[in-house]
Amino acid sequence: MTGADSTYSAWEQAVGDRCKAVEVAGRWRRPLTFDAHGPVGLLTDDGRSVVAFASNDYLGLSSHPAVIGAAHDALDRWGTGAGASRLVTGSRPVHHELEAALSEWKGTERAVVFPTGFAANLGVMATFGEPEVLICSDQHNHASIVDGARLARARVAVYRHADAGHLDELLANAVGRSIVVTDLVFSMDGDDAPLASLADVCRRHGSLLILDEAHAVLSPDPTPQLSGLDVLRVGTLSKTLGSMGGFVAGPRAFIELLENVARSYIFTTAPSPADMAAALAALQIVTSSEGADLRRRLSGYVQRLAPGHDAPIIPVIIGSESDALGASEALFEQGLWVPAIRPPSVPAGTSRLRVTLSAGHTEEQVDRLGKALAQLASLSAET
Repeated sequence: MTGADSTYSAWEQAVGDRCKAVEVAGRWRRPLTFDAHGPVGLLTDDGRSVVAFASNDYLGLSSHPAVIGAAHDALDRWGTGAGASRLVTGSRPVHHELEAALSEWKGTERAVVFPTGFAANLGVMATFGEPEVLICSDQHNHASIVDGARLARARVAVYRHADAGHLDELLANAVGRSIVVTDLVFSMDGDDAPLASLADVCRRHGSLLILDEAHAVLSPDPTPQLSGLDVLRVGTLSKTLGSMGGFVAGPRAFIELLENVARSYIFTTAPSPADMAAALAALQIVTSSEGADLRRRLSGYVQRLAPGHDAPIIPVIIGSESDALGASEALFEQGLWVPAIRPPSVPAGTSRLRVTLSAGHTEEQVDRLGKALAQLASLSAET
């Protein structure tokens, strides 16, 4: 056997072992093909029609006629792709129009778009997380924040979930500049960050606050609580706005630094013009009376299933991975697609159903889900 053959065999064995370990742990997954326009569609693997309660298209704007029409117009004018990175030839007028609209929406001096929300967090954490900086990150922050902090050259400390007191202790011992980074609404539990308390801690220690607002579609505007702070606001174009991409909004100098330093902005092809046009059209809806109506509809659905909850992410904690998978399959058999979320996405022993609601759902669909969840809870109580 040649050296090359030996090396290949060693890699094949290592990859096979890793795949087997995931399978043995019961965590092997594969993407399902969902042929859908909105929350209802066909699973082409087995021909079943299902209602998906698994999407982050919270306002249903991915299928809004005005959003689709804007993408069509952009395709006709600019084609399917930007062709290069933003600093080479990738910027089109619509990129700059969207950035201006995003900065106005967030009440900041500037905004910059990235190809994804994940890339936005990688860029912002790596750019501002310099070697002499301390990054303090919430225990339940999204994976993109975690990975961005790992890429940064800064020191990283994790504070207990939503615990401003613990954060204050960590910063009290910090030397030099510091960053506090948190989701505004957390993606697995749908709970809110204690923003007022976090803002007070940041003021006391002069920390830069990085706020990820990806899931904050129903949250009140945080701007009044951010006065007197250095703040960067990170968001996605793929959730509330039903398109694809991410953005960072903040002071002009901070955004211009990102444009000149962030590797996930500089060394990647620009977002497609069609995605940018779709996001711009969606933002115009979100900031209109129609957008207010969509948020009220979504909030009403949330209250039907979880009175007092204020996010479209509703966790149904089950515990064991096998029980969560069984509950998800039971709903699947009723034509309701609610994913089971398991480690490493959540801590061991807290596997769950993650219900996400959309204004694109109907009342009948939400009521069907509510009855099915109640039946599951009843069966669980009996056993």
